[in-house]
Amino acid sequence: MKSSEVREKFLKFFESKGHKLLPSAPLVPQDDPTLLWINAGMAPFKDYFNGSAIPPKRRVSTSQKCIRTNDIENVGKTARHHTFFEMLGNFSFGDYFKEDAINWAYEFLTEWMNFDPDKFWVSIYKDDDEAFEIWTKQVGFPKERIVRMDKDENFWEIGTGPCGPCSEIHYDRGVDYGCSDDCELGCDCDRYLEIWNLVFTQYNKTEDGEYLELPNKNIDTGMGLERIVSLLQDAPTNFETDLFMPMINYIADNADVKYGDSKETDMALKVIADHIRSISFAIADGALPSNEGRGYVVRRILRRAVRYAKVLGLEIPFLHTIVPIVVEVMGDHYSQLVDMEEQIKKIVKQEEIRFEETLEQGMDILEEVIAELKKKDAKVIPGDKVFTLYDTYGFPKELTEEIAGEQGYEIDHAGFEKSMEEQRNRARAARQDYDQGHSELELYKAIREELGQDDFVGYEEFEVETEVLSLVKDQQKVEEVAVGDKAQVILAKTPFYSEGGGQAGDQGIIINTNAQLRVVDTREIAEMTVHEVEIEEGELKVNDQVQAIVSGELRTATARHHTATHLLHKALKEFLGEHVNQAGSLVTPTRLRFDFSHFEAIKEEELEKIEARVNEQILANLVVDAREMPIKEAKELGAMALFGEKYGEEVRVVTAGDYSIELCGGTHVRATGEIGLFKILNESGIAAGVRRIEAVTGHEALDYVKKQEDTIRTIADKLKSSPKEVVTKVDSLQSQIKELEKELTSLKDKLASSQSGDLISEAEELNGIKTILHSIDGIDADGLRKMGDNLKDKLDSGIVVLASKLDGKVIFIAIVTKDLVKAGYHAGNIIREVAKVAGGGGGGRPDMAQAGGSKPDKIEEALAKAKELILAE
Repeated sequence: MKSSEVREKFLKFFESKGHKLLPSAPLVPQDDPTLLWINAGMAPFKDYFNGSAIPPKRRVSTSQKCIRTNDIENVGKTARHHTFFEMLGNFSFGDYFKEDAINWAYEFLTEWMNFDPDKFWVSIYKDDDEAFEIWTKQVGFPKERIVRMDKDENFWEIGTGPCGPCSEIHYDRGVDYGCSDDCELGCDCDRYLEIWNLVFTQYNKTEDGEYLELPNKNIDTGMGLERIVSLLQDAPTNFETDLFMPMINYIADNADVKYGDSKETDMALKVIADHIRSISFAIADGALPSNEGRGYVVRRILRRAVRYAKVLGLEIPFLHTIVPIVVEVMGDHYSQLVDMEEQIKKIVKQEEIRFEETLEQGMDILEEVIAELKKKDAKVIPGDKVFTLYDTYGFPKELTEEIAGEQGYEIDHAGFEKSMEEQRNRARAARQDYDQGHSELELYKAIREELGQDDFVGYEEFEVETEVLSLVKDQQKVEEVAVGDKAQVILAKTPFYSEGGGQAGDQGIIINTNAQLRVVDTREIAEMTVHEVEIEEGELKVNDQVQAIVSGELRTATARHHTATHLLHKALKEFLGEHVNQAGSLVTPTRLRFDFSHFEAIKEEELEKIEARVNEQILANLVVDAREMPIKEAKELGAMALFGEKYGEEVRVVTAGDYSIELCGGTHVRATGEIGLFKILNESGIAAGVRRIEAVTGHEALDYVKKQEDTIRTIADKLKSSPKEVVTKVDSLQSQIKELEKELTSLKDKLASSQSGDLISEAEELNGIKTILHSIDGIDADGLRKMGDNLKDKLDSGIVVLASKLDGKVIFIAIVTKDLVKAGYHAGNIIREVAKVAGGGGGGRPDMAQAGGSKPDKIEEALAKAKELILAE
């Protein structure tokens, strides 16, 4: 059975049991600061499990994309470790419980997958008699193949909160996969393969360690697609399945190796196949290679794959050529891979080329370190150097150790671990920032559970009468706030738009007869609109009636910029291609920033066309309309989804005439004519395959044009010209400058020639060598070189060292005629030592060298050093 069939059958089975099938969430978590990646099937549903959000249905099933990198070093070594995997899952949010979960799991495996039930073993939590009864009495599973296990094996909990026992289904692969004839369930060998974990969330663990029964019990299950497919395809490991073998075979063919012939090459083939899947999916979901966060993980995985490609002798760049096979294997279910194929290939290729260059730099550094050790007669490479190579240049410790060993050196393991621990401490400090965001999230979830959902009415209204539901100060709920305080306010009804989808949060005021609060920002936390306020007058209490007033001027300016991003997005697709997709945005009252996928700088003429097209749509005064509709209908209409947005079943579709249609929750103008003017300020690259445009609209655009006009007038005044004649005047001045430069060059040549004649007569003999050591003020490096060339031409044999004081610094030049170079004199060595005396450095060829210095008062000492060096030869 193909992997695609297994996935499809699983989802169809649970659809037949009344489950709503949801698409896989993106690998980049939405609104969850505690996760770097979606790493489990239940991760996107945390808010449904804890009750802070309402699920679309109480029964849900998914095939969820996941990334885990905590065991990355084991990938390729073991049968089942992966960085990317799919988790098949069925979930109940307060609906069915153990009975259905167990019975359905058994039914699917035996009737839909046709597994032999005699090969199954089941583990349960030691005290879970209810699960035992269901397995034995309802399913009819043999008691002798049910194993009770302790808490560390069969009980799921993370700190306080929802938790519960588990029941795991294992498959006995037979003695050939075991470590001995009598190994048992729980052994670390591959005989008893865990294929499905059923988690029964029935308790709430308190701070005091009590386990209280939850009123609404949940089901969370997970079955790895890779594992179940390996059994169905009778594959020794996950890698010998149709999920990996097309990639492994392609890589092996290109490397001229055969899978199964060598443990070393097999591991390399597995690592590359696994990693290219992770990279492809991560990039497709918006995580681009970088030096921090998720981007660093992508870069690390990619570089590890490159290193193993080099082990196979593959010429880099190569990995990008595997991407189409990933798309072929996985694209039928994950359409974004198909849509993003070209972009993924280009980004991977760029990263490969960049890492190849970095590897060369790292090798140079390693060779320098070894050269220094040779001078000291030391044999151990310091741990901090090993760590720098690992952290900055992507050299794993093992690679450094291998290269060092070939030259008779060892590495300082303890020092490396110390540097690693320091990095972990930095990571823990960053984690504390995450935890702070998490605690704030939990606080507002609790407020929402207590008070219910607030009501946003800001699309239609800028001002409302409302009630204060809750006040928060210093992350603590309070009953009142007073003048001088900074706090957060939750209102029953609010016109304030909270920051989201790239749009800045609204500002304004909250007032009543007793108080005036300045709203400096508006954020969404746990689906609650949180008003960040400064209390300017009086005091405010919970349950007070207030008037909430949005700054109409700022809101309108923001709306101009937001609608302009939609027009810009469409124009970019028109002129650059359909591959352009939004990769981030910022919309404020004063400007817009739009990040998008594209692989080269936009030409000036293209930018002009894009800007003109946006302004055409503004002048057309297209009606901007926003409507709620089912997401399926919106996609059928061709609506574009925006980066960073989280969409439910019902979505808001914003159209600008027939020109633009996007899914968007932001605020917009009523017609494009209200934007006024659109002006691009800058276009730049910000990451591999990602460009950025910054622009302004409305009053900001007019201000920009006014400043440009003022600048042109100022230039015109200085040129004693008019704005219309500025370009002509500048062209004329540039012509004059070129003529003056020619004249200056000619004068320098004459000066060098005339002065060189005088200097020849001053030449002295040192060790029988004609030598000119002289200082001339005010000559630049070019003039000094020309003078040196003139002197060399007039000397049959000799050495020239010249110095010039210019702009508070000193320039040196040394010239040695060819016969003296053969005799062992070296201009580069002379000039290096001479420049050191004057606080500088430099070098060059044996016949000519140049250097600089910062201490012109040392010129005479420096020339004396030159004399000393010549006499010493």
